[in-house]
Amino acid sequence: MTLKFNKGFGLGFSTAGFQHEMGLRGSEYESDWYLWVHDPENITAGIVSGDLPENGPGYWDLFSTDHSIAQSLGMDIARLGLEWARIFPRPTFGVKVRVEEEKGEIRAVEVQEPALKEMDSLANRGAVERYSQILRDWKSRGNKLIINLYHWPLPVWLHDPIRVRKLGPDRAPSGWVDPRSVVEFAKFAAYVNWKFGELADMWSTMNEPNVVWGLGYLNVRSNFPPGYLDLKSMLTARSHIMDAHARAYDVLKETGKPIGVIYALSDVQPLDESSSKAAEDYDYFSHYLFLDSLSRGTGREDLKGKLDWIGVNYYTRTIVSPGQKLAADLPAIRVVPGYGFACPPSSRSLDGRPTSEFGWEVYPEGLYNVILKLKSRYSLPMIVTENGIADSKDNWRSWYLVSHLHQIHRAISQGADVRGYLHWNLIDNYEWASGFRMKFGLVYVDLETKRRYLRPSALVFREIARNKEIPDSMEHLAGPPRL
Repeated sequence: MTLKFNKGFGLGFSTAGFQHEMGLRGSEYESDWYLWVHDPENITAGIVSGDLPENGPGYWDLFSTDHSIAQSLGMDIARLGLEWARIFPRPTFGVKVRVEEEKGEIRAVEVQEPALKEMDSLANRGAVERYSQILRDWKSRGNKLIINLYHWPLPVWLHDPIRVRKLGPDRAPSGWVDPRSVVEFAKFAAYVNWKFGELADMWSTMNEPNVVWGLGYLNVRSNFPPGYLDLKSMLTARSHIMDAHARAYDVLKETGKPIGVIYALSDVQPLDESSSKAAEDYDYFSHYLFLDSLSRGTGREDLKGKLDWIGVNYYTRTIVSPGQKLAADLPAIRVVPGYGFACPPSSRSLDGRPTSEFGWEVYPEGLYNVILKLKSRYSLPMIVTENGIADSKDNWRSWYLVSHLHQIHRAISQGADVRGYLHWNLIDNYEWASGFRMKFGLVYVDLETKRRYLRPSALVFREIARNKEIPDSMEHLAGPPRL
């Protein structure tokens, strides 16, 4: 049975500057992540792959080629990111703006035109011009544009992860642990709006902020900067990131364009009946505490109503059972291996499902569950802003794609306001600490020549996107795959 989406339902892709832009000479730029993946100790210890982003797919120079490929696949919406560190390689601390602070919390930031002009004198003009070309090229094709302001890398003048790891966050540029990051991010948001605001159809302040504080300061075996195990730093960074989103929201709201945040969500499930409380606690701590604060103002009234839409990044589920209580502010849970993110690469989960080359279980039903939870809790529009699979041989990607779109259609039929699906990824990318090993692209990239080649799954995406429907000929791919 053909499953139709409405004509306004967007189908497209997402990008992240650090993962896509570099690859051809002159496209390099420095950030905290650049320092992290180049650090000899990190490479020697296997904390990072040793692959270098300057050998990447080269979107900075080849964006028009990639946009043409996307359009040929029926894509009509994209989330394109701007790199803070590329636009502002020099500190902006000296640019004075009005700041309201109460009990150590930034309650308001006002950025006037004189400050914007001063920031303009500090900006990398070449980067600003190239971003203008990239954004205008996509928009000139009649497509919808979500501008995302932050996808993990920070300017080195704000965060030096190598020094933080060695000296501690009180003796080095400490990124989101530093309260100045809130003000600087609001200034960055104001500058981006000043330069590109008329091009945005929607805004996203941040992509997956929970990954930044969770993997940087708690789950340090994930190999994300600064790799500094410290609960206090994690909670401080989370608080400052909430403030930064809210203050950027205030700056951007004058545009009249919807402003959201993109969040990493998994379908949290209990291992058994005795694990129900652990699953509820973990789900709230990992997902809803942040979103409740920015939607309902939980704990702080000045954060209330700072979400117009929610970006859903979904890859798989998480199964938990009761575990050891590590600290008063953390849920007492244990992530159960053999399910969700906790599987061996290219294996079979304990539920008999295939896993990706990252070891992530294919569990499309979880996307339906997550969307309905968000619908019930917030009643806000949603876009699935990332969903995809590391699958270099393209064995599972078509099944993954169709089965997750099927679950989105199912959620829409239950009244969920889901307005689009952005695949991760259009082209193969630099996958952070894992380097180039993980292949997420509908399009294969030869990193030596930078040539692009469609994978078979790209043709499946094209069939769905051009017609805004899952045809009955793909019905066999709608169910979750089993081994």
